[in-house]
Parts: sequence; C-alpha cells; structure tokens
Amino acid sequence: MLSLQKNSGPPLSPRRQTLIVGLLLVVATLALYNPVSHHPFVNYDDDRYVGDNAHVRAGLHWETVRWAFTTYDEANWHPLTWLSHALDCQLYGLNPAGHHYTNVLLHALNVVLLFLVLSRATGSVWPSAGVAALFALHPINVESVAWVAERKNLLSMSFFLLTLGAYRWYARKPRSGAYLLVAFLFACGLMSKPQVITLPFVLLLWDYWPLERVVSSHPDSVSGETIPAKKFSWLILEKLPLVALSALSAVITMRAQAAGNALSTLVKYPLSVRLENAIVSYARYVGKAFWPLRLSPMYPHPADSLKSWQVLAGLLLLLTVTTIVIAAQRRRYLLVGWLWFLGTLVPMIGLVQVGSQAMADRYAYLPLLGLFLLFCWGAADWARQQHLSTTRVAACSMVVLLALAVVAHRQIGYWSDNVTLWSHTLQVTSDNFIAQNSLGGALMAQGRLEEAQPHFRTAAAIHPSDPLSNLNIAFYELQRGNLQLAIRQYDKAIGLTQDARLKASAFTSLGSIYSRLGDYSRARESFEAAVALRPRTIRAWMGLGLAAQKSGDFDAAVHAYSQANAIQPSDVVYLLLARVLEQSGRKNEAQAATAEAMRLSENFEQTRQIADGLLAP
Repeated sequence: MLSLQKNSGPPLSPRRQTLIVGLLLVVATLALYNPVSHHPFVNYDDDRYVGDNAHVRAGLHWETVRWAFTTYDEANWHPLTWLSHALDCQLYGLNPAGHHYTNVLLHALNVVLLFLVLSRATGSVWPSAGVAALFALHPINVESVAWVAERKNLLSMSFFLLTLGAYRWYARKPRSGAYLLVAFLFACGLMSKPQVITLPFVLLLWDYWPLERVVSSHPDSVSGETIPAKKFSWLILEKLPLVALSALSAVITMRAQAAGNALSTLVKYPLSVRLENAIVSYARYVGKAFWPLRLSPMYPHPADSLKSWQVLAGLLLLLTVTTIVIAAQRRRYLLVGWLWFLGTLVPMIGLVQVGSQAMADRYAYLPLLGLFLLFCWGAADWARQQHLSTTRVAACSMVVLLALAVVAHRQIGYWSDNVTLWSHTLQVTSDNFIAQNSLGGALMAQGRLEEAQPHFRTAAAIHPSDPLSNLNIAFYELQRGNLQLAIRQYDKAIGLTQDARLKASAFTSLGSIYSRLGDYSRARESFEAAVALRPRTIRAWMGLGLAAQKSGDFDAAVHAYSQANAIQPSDVVYLLLARVLEQSGRKNEAQAATAEAMRLSENFEQTRQIADGLLAP
C-alpha cells in the first residue's frame, strides 16, 4: 500500500510503475469479484430495475431512451443508469451473469481511474495505489458491486472520477473547452445517480490539495508543467456553473422522490431524530471503514431509540478528528480526506430521510475514499519519519490488503443466493422488517410457502403499516384457497401504499381472484385500476382481456390483448387474441393472430393447452 522506492537495482520509470500497478489492481479486483457471475438477481430492487421492468427488458431503442429521460420510476431520475441496464438486457437478456459482470467491470474501471487520477494529481504512485487497493478490496463496497440494482453507484463513480481527471487538465491550462468537458462529465454523473451532487465542494478541496491552486503554483510531478494559482474568490466563482448543475439535480431529485413517495418517512422522523441518527451514522461509517464486519444491505432506522451516550460519543469522535486535521495544517491531505468524507456523505446521511434505513454500505462507496486518502498518505508520511524499510512497509500493506480481501470474499458469499443473504441480514440486524419480507419472498420463490409465512407475519408485526408484508400475506392466503381473506389483505395493502407498482400488483391479484369467483365486473374494475397505475403491466392487460372475453365484451378483449402484445409479444396472448377475434367473426385477423402465436411458440400444443385452461369457466 505504501511502498516508496526500491533499495537496489534500476528504478522503474513512472510510466512503467503506473502500468504494472494498474494491471495488478485490475487482476486483484476481477479475481475477488469473479464469484458474483454465478449469483442470481437479488429479490430486492433487482426486479424493479431489471426483471419486472418492461422498458429495461425491451433493450436499447428510442422508446427506451425517451422513457429513461422522462421517468421518475424508483423515486429517482437517473436516465444513464436505466440505459445501462437496458443495454445489458440487449446483450444478455435476463441472464444475471452478464448483469453482474458489468458491475464487476465498472468497479475495476473505477479502481484504475482512481489510481490514475490520484497518481497524476499528486505525483505519488504508491500512496495512490494504496487508496485504489483499499477501494478495490474493502468489504463495504461488496454491496455496490454484488447488487445489480446498485449499478447507479458504480456508473456515477466512473463519471465522478473522470470529472476529477478532466478538472486537473482544465486547472493546468484553463480554457472553455476543458471546462465544458468537466461540466459534461459531471452532468453524466448526476444522470447516473445524484450522489455526486457534492462534486463542486470536492473540487474546492482538490484545489487546496493536491493541486494547490489556492496559494501558489504547484509543479506538476507527472508532466513537469505548472498549475496556475488563483484567488479563493475566483475558485468559488469558477464552480458556480457546476453548483447550478447540482442545484438543478437537487430539484429534479426532490421532485422524483416526492413523485415516488420516498419522502413520506419525514413524518415519522422529526429533525432531532434525523440529526441524532446522522451523528451516530457518521461514527458507524468510520468504524466500518476500519472494522468491516456485520455488514448488511439494510440497517433499520433506530427512530428515537438511540441512547444519549451514543450520540455524544459520535459527536465527540467527529469533533476530535476535525480538530486534529485542522491543527495539522502542514499535512493538507488530512483536512482534505476528512472533509471529503464528511461532505460527500451529506446527501446520504439522512438529514432528508429517504426510505427506512439508518445508513447503507452503498452510501459509503464515494465518501470512504476520503478516509482511504487520509490513511494512506498519513501512513506514508509516518513510514518516512520512522525510516521504515520498503520491505517492512510492503509487508504490512499486504497483510492489511489480504485481510480485507478475505473478509470481502466472505461477504461476497452472503450474496450467493437470496435465502443466504437475508438469513445473514437477520443475524446481524434486529427488527428488520425488510429482511423478513425478503427472506420470506426468497423462500416462497423456492416453493417453501409454509416456511415463508412466519417471516411475513413477523414483518407485519414489526411494521404494521408496511404494504409489502400485507401483500405477501394476501398471496399466502390466495395460495391456500382462502379467497375472501386474500381479498381483505389486498384491500388493506392498497390502502397502506401510494407506490404505484405495489398498488398495481395488488389490483392485478384482486382482478384474478374476482375472475376465479366469476365476478367479471369487479375483475375488470381491478384490472383497469392496475393498468391506469402501471400501463405496461402485461399480467393486468391479459387478465382484463380474459375478463372481457368471458363476459362477452369482445371488442374490449381485443383491445386488452393487443395492448399486452404491444408491450411484449406472447404466443399465449396471441392465441387468446385469435380466439376472441374468431368469436367476433373476424376470421382473417384470427388466422393472422394464430400464425403469429405459432411463430412465437416453441411448443404450440402446450400453448394451446395453456390458452384453453385460461378460457375455461
């Protein structure tokens, strides 16, 4: 991590060192994360981002692009993230291996970009390599890489690091073209995930160290050129267009989260509670940076249960470290690293509460770079002062990195299947209704419905107003044939949520139940409510077509089946369309629909049996 110079033999050129270190970092990253290519999709958000998202599944085309730039799905506006998922579907379909490996490759790219950006800006290869190695192997980053839905984290980091690199190019010789490149890359980062909204603040830190634009010209150790100094007021003025981009992103993000009802938890957690949680979370992030155990994809919010001593201890830690780094003015990297950590966490620290988590490992992907920077440069300085040999420094570095890799490998293993992931989550957290729901869902997907049910009941007991646990209980009752109980649970879930996706799912299930009961009028009402909320819900359009067909409204059935096929062509739906067209006397159109069903079907006899079963009274 900190190796400084060889004691003997001809030294490697900086370019050769950079190439060798970069290759080693890529190999280490790919080797560590290779197991994720055998992992399934996670049953928490991966369905929303990929599996059940008709726009993404359709692949890359102009309709997908239009949707990506205009949708607030998942309470976010991140069009480039949507397009990256759509490209994966274009390349790999719904094979999770390809989606996972895209994440791995993006993380490896980020590791190399981080190393190059730091080494070019500071002229110090080995501390830069140390930061990149910590970033590559640290267990807290496993969540961002092993979870397909966190593509946004990886993609936004790529653009963040590219922006830092472009900014050094601009600072060395300020000109409008270079600045426009900085702004463009920053905008791409914001369109991947707005976590990079604090970049103008990071650039001011970058001006202070390592570019040292604030005080005097700084000799560039890589190129030998100089970076002109500027007054601090000019440096602030220079960032204003980027601040405007941040402000625009903040407005769009708040609108997206309001549209997705992600801000509803503000009612539950008053400002005092959010401040206390933020202080304790800062301290917990520091702790997990140095002792990354008991990691979880979901840390439940403590609400008002935090003890006074926890808040005071967290506040004391933050004030103590802040005082130390301010006092150590000669070591500018200390202040930059610490303020990087504090500042870049602000959008995710929970002062504006989004969701029900207290904190999240994925939120540390960018901020912990500040702590890594502080640690590596501080350790390098200390090693020089103590006149430690290169061999000893390298050995200590390898021990640290090997320990992190071992823990990270174990953490990656928890993501190998959904039952393992959520069982582990319940072991390391308490009162976690999301983990209970997710574990129940994983068991249900394996056909272990009776094992799943207690987890749904526990989730509902922890959080009675949680719509998902009520939906899961309704599904359990439906599978057991308790139709009236299922109807009551679905109605309850609908009343508990403003989430269009959950509501549409509940209405679709209600429509199916009413169809089974022969109440086609109420079935159609339910299916129509579902497609009004989510117009691309294929199951609802298909159910609506069946209900209309069985009630004799052939024109409505034709329309519903046509809508379903327009979203995603299906052999079964085309055959159903053919049947209703034949019933309404449109024989030529019926023959064309039958031909299309035969073209799409791999086993037409099986398709015919499925259609017959659906049309049975």
